[in-house]
Amino acid sequence: MALGLALGPALARALGLALLAAGAVAPVKDPLLNVCMDAKHHKSRPGPEGQLYEQCSPWKDNACCTANTSSEAHKDQSYLYNFNWNHCGVMPPKCKRHFIQDTCLYECSPNLGPWIQQADSSWRRERILHVPLCREDCEQWWEDCRDALTCKENWHQGWNWATGRNRCPWGSMCRPFSQVFPRPKDLCEKIWSNSFRYSPEPRGSGRCIQMWFDPARGNPNAAVAKYYAWRKRSSAAEGEEDAAPESARAVRARPPPVLLLLPLAPVLLPGGSQPWGSL
Repeated sequence: MALGLALGPALARALGLALLAAGAVAPVKDPLLNVCMDAKHHKSRPGPEGQLYEQCSPWKDNACCTANTSSEAHKDQSYLYNFNWNHCGVMPPKCKRHFIQDTCLYECSPNLGPWIQQADSSWRRERILHVPLCREDCEQWWEDCRDALTCKENWHQGWNWATGRNRCPWGSMCRPFSQVFPRPKDLCEKIWSNSFRYSPEPRGSGRCIQMWFDPARGNPNAAVAKYYAWRKRSSAAEGEEDAAPESARAVRARPPPVLLLLPLAPVLLPGGSQPWGSL
């Protein structure tokens, strides 16, 4: 009490308010959630779009793509990457729709943060790696494309660009997808340099990213991203704990200075009262 009187009521009250403010720390934005990758056509941050084109429309409430990007994603050869789906003849529509949806997911989704990695490329600084794609999405993709033709397993590299559009490398043969990609897992994981990982989990499990979803029911991938962001942070924390010497662990185990001061607050405040009630 004597210390509180010596400080004066104004100073004591100020100290109490400072302690209260320190206890009410504002939540920190998670860098793995609701983010856009640093790539060629992505927005700097996700946000609503008035209208996205056809298969990209599920992301219109919160998207990393613009309306113009979504429209270009549906063209056989768009300005996005000057990539031609019809490199081995006309790709059947039932197959092409999966590649359009794949492009929409890549360009528009704000829920790929846990899988964003640095990329050494002239056209993007970041990429996705090992995104767990739901079992049904991989299997239906493969089923609808099994009879389509292609000449390459990895579509990220190795094309003949002599004409300004991707053509099959010299000496390569056009073969059915089912021969180039014997299993759904092969298609999902190999075609874009392991951007995707075939997940045994089904849609709605909360453990895999859906390429297809009904926006009227909300975006299920937001919860999936939260789960994998938590797993990533937990794994990193466990690794740091295992590697840290005992002295460092002891320092981390100490309570923050503000918590050490809290028992003094009633003494420093006039009359020993707590301005934050029952907290």
